[in-house]
Amino acid sequence: MNDIGGPHVDVSNLSVIFGKGRKRTAVVKKARFHIARGQAYGLIGESGCGKSTILRALAGLIPHYQGSFIFDGQPMTGARDKAFFRRVQMVFQDPYASLHPRKQVYKVLAESLAIHDMDRREERIRDVLAAVGLGPNFMYRYPHELSGGQRQRVAIARALIIEPEVLLLDEPTSALDVSVQAEILNLLKTLRRERNLTYLMVSHDLAVVAHICERVGVMHKGIILEELTADDLRQSRARDSYTQDFLQASVEAVAHNHDKDMQ
Repeated sequence: MNDIGGPHVDVSNLSVIFGKGRKRTAVVKKARFHIARGQAYGLIGESGCGKSTILRALAGLIPHYQGSFIFDGQPMTGARDKAFFRRVQMVFQDPYASLHPRKQVYKVLAESLAIHDMDRREERIRDVLAAVGLGPNFMYRYPHELSGGQRQRVAIARALIIEPEVLLLDEPTSALDVSVQAEILNLLKTLRRERNLTYLMVSHDLAVVAHICERVGVMHKGIILEELTADDLRQSRARDSYTQDFLQASVEAVAHNHDKDMQ
């Protein structure tokens, strides 16, 4: 589908302020970006730069923000309703914390279908598990019986089962081993292509966003300093001095980790 009539996700002058008086802190300052339907946009930066706060504000987990969030042509104001979550789902960083430890996979997935009053539940559960690379034998397992990668596949299945249009991805691979990270990233890439999903991904890892996203906003102290293409990232092309330093530090960290692995 083409993005006729404007972006799928359009954010303008988004600011998030915590505290009052002398404790007042602007965590996000006038963030601006847009994402066309079926595209993937990344927010990257050091811990505490405000990137996850943007994700949580858009998801309605932080209700008090300033600025504009227009989703598919409709301004979003106040609390998010069930209709919004039918179309926009979030995948969190830690798959173990985001899954109920005493609920089998079937129950976790069935709850989402029940909330949105969707039919053919067992069929949908089987289909979505297959889509994320898990067989039907995983339906009756508990989270502690799954590996980290399998838990994250279940978390992605939970987001996908109600057939949303947009996934908000909060560091979806950072809690996983490097070998498993690649599998999950390739899965996300395939799912996006097959289902024409729109992604907003937050990460501190250059390689992760360059693998998934066409465009990336580089954040520092609550501000999106500049926007780069995935190719700019790979070639370390940046105008802002902080971005240049950040890219260089990331390249050096990757080289250092590679050298340690070879020893």
